[in-house]
Amino acid sequence: MSRFLVTYLGGQPPADPTQAAKMHDAFEDWLKRSGDAVVDPGAPVMPATQVANGTPQPRLAIGGYSVIEAANIEAALEVLKSHPFVARGGTLQVDEAVAF
Repeated sequence: MSRFLVTYLGGQPPADPTQAAKMHDAFEDWLKRSGDAVVDPGAPVMPATQVANGTPQPRLAIGGYSVIEAANIEAALEVLKSHPFVARGGTLQVDEAVAF
């Protein structure tokens, strides 16, 4: 099994509390449907700082993260294709953790 870091790009959360609750419910529903594939549902994140030796790389606007486990990238994409974040216009970046 491989682990994949899923980062959330774009797709700003709604300001309306009713819409935010619907968004939360859709995520919880996705988690249930995804079963054991989601090993860490993650959380929203906000920029804090960067650490670099010299000039840092340009900052990416990452809205949150999740970690999933799947047999391969195709299986990971199968889990993610129904993610509600994509349905509301966001982009999921999927990076595979590489074992050394």
